[in-house]
Amino acid sequence: MKITSLTTFAAPPRWLFLKIETDEGIVGWGEPVLEGRAATVAAAVEELADYLVGKDPRQIEDHWTVLYRSGFYRGGGVHMSALAGIDQALWDIKGKALGVPVHELLGGRVRDRIKVYSWIGGDRPAETAAAARDAVARGFSAVKMNGPEELQYLDTRDKVEKVVANVAAVREAVGPDVGIGVDFHGRVHRPMARVLLEALEPYHLMFVEEPVLSEHVDGVADVLRASSTPIALGERLYSRWDFRHVLESGVVDVIQPDLSHAGGITEVRKIAAMAEAYDVAVAPHCPLGPIALAACLQLDAVAYNAVIQEQSLGIHYNTSNDLLDYVVDPAVFAYSDGMVEIPRGPGLGIEVDEDYVRERAAVGHRWRNPVWRHADGSFAEW
Repeated sequence: MKITSLTTFAAPPRWLFLKIETDEGIVGWGEPVLEGRAATVAAAVEELADYLVGKDPRQIEDHWTVLYRSGFYRGGGVHMSALAGIDQALWDIKGKALGVPVHELLGGRVRDRIKVYSWIGGDRPAETAAAARDAVARGFSAVKMNGPEELQYLDTRDKVEKVVANVAAVREAVGPDVGIGVDFHGRVHRPMARVLLEALEPYHLMFVEEPVLSEHVDGVADVLRASSTPIALGERLYSRWDFRHVLESGVVDVIQPDLSHAGGITEVRKIAAMAEAYDVAVAPHCPLGPIALAACLQLDAVAYNAVIQEQSLGIHYNTSNDLLDYVVDPAVFAYSDGMVEIPRGPGLGIEVDEDYVRERAAVGHRWRNPVWRHADGSFAEW
């Protein structure tokens, strides 16, 4: 079998899909996207395609090694996202060629289904209690919300009280047994992270996500280790080498590698195994499309320390299109009792609606994240 072509599609609301074709007619799909940099990642995929065309798609480990190591400059969001989508598509091809789901090729399932959570609120949280009640009514047993808006290094008490009030309202709305994740989104610097973590302890959160940017973890390590709330991070780490330091530091309880950013199934499988050696859980980051979610679920199937899966159905970014629009059978992601079944079909286990992908790719997108500023005019982390 030989690879004949790689084609990318910029699909609304903010995704990039990849189709890899072979001379035997077997097609694989991947999702190589870095939100806000879709065109840049598409260009990186095209560059990597020069090596892949004409190669046997089933030699996944070797292709991953060459595509990562053969470039003098390696790693980072763009390169690893391009490699991630290619890797997903190669696994999809191999599974389809053998007539089995990817997880069978990785040793078989350790679970049949995995817990999922629903996003509530938006970038600036509003009406989160009502959204949380609605999510629970739809069967979800865990939700995640953004915590603070923009915060200065030293900010006012009313900003802290607003975060606490939002979280308290959600806890009151859903009761004590529903998991609540609060995403600081890297918006918080060391001084305020200390204040917020302490203020939120009474609400028994499932985790606090990105309490500070990953590059600042060392400076607040003592605070994170001392917190009674589990700490989650990792969506902006792109390889096992990036994750090694945070695992060794002991500051993280749940890592969140993104299978469309961190080198795909091949790399995240290794990252998850590293985390297991530190007794750290895995909750793959995935506010993305159906191909990315399918890849995550194949990883969740085989990683013993996978605990919960993010998914984007109804997330505030999905305006023009939503998660299920691009699959032939939306029931493949049917949620029940707060869980989703591991797809059992060959490859990634989903059938992409290529006609609709092409239709929407003709519209395309140029999604960019917001640019925020503080009251003094200086840049604020979004």
